[in-house]
Amino acid sequence: MDPQSIKRRGVMLVLSSPSGTGKSTISRNLLAGNRNLELSVSVTTRARRGSEIDGTHYHFVTEREFNRLRDDDALLEWAEVHGNYYGTPREAVDQAMGEGRDVLFDIDYQGGQQLMEKARFDVVSVFLLPPSMEELQSRLVRRAEDAQEVIQKRLNNAIEEIPHWKEYDYVVINDDLDRAFSEVQSILTAERLRRERSPGLFDYEQFLLGRNES
Repeated sequence: MDPQSIKRRGVMLVLSSPSGTGKSTISRNLLAGNRNLELSVSVTTRARRGSEIDGTHYHFVTEREFNRLRDDDALLEWAEVHGNYYGTPREAVDQAMGEGRDVLFDIDYQGGQQLMEKARFDVVSVFLLPPSMEELQSRLVRRAEDAQEVIQKRLNNAIEEIPHWKEYDYVVINDDLDRAFSEVQSILTAERLRRERSPGLFDYEQFLLGRNES
């Protein structure tokens, strides 16, 4: 019996942080380095940025379409952030988890709270903090994707978002991107090995002890 074939249930890895803390960069690096990890692509009513691709970064929808998905219970979680709506389509996540694939959620604390309430056993939550508010502002300015009033709004929201670190399983301070990425990767690796996530270990035990007829 191949140890790599042991049946397991996927991990729902939730990454949350104030805007500008490096969440998107760490998410991209995780996806690039983990073959069995896929991104949960959210639906949003936010306008698409120039660097974003519909269907890859987000599914961009109208508010009317978003409301239909929410009312049909087709969203695993949803939230209003910075005046726009975001949500996680349910069907794709359910399928991935059942097939043993890990799913990455790049969402805010409101969405994280809903996921933790609905699927606490499956969720591993990580909150990213900036080294300082000054550095957070500098990162938002360097990103050069938002107007000044939007940047200020994100900074104001960060003051409300930061205290929610206490609701998460793990906290990573992103004062060095490489180190922060390594810490999040280590969390994912360890959580994948939790025995509760591998129901196939019962069959593997029988295989090891020579009690499996197959």
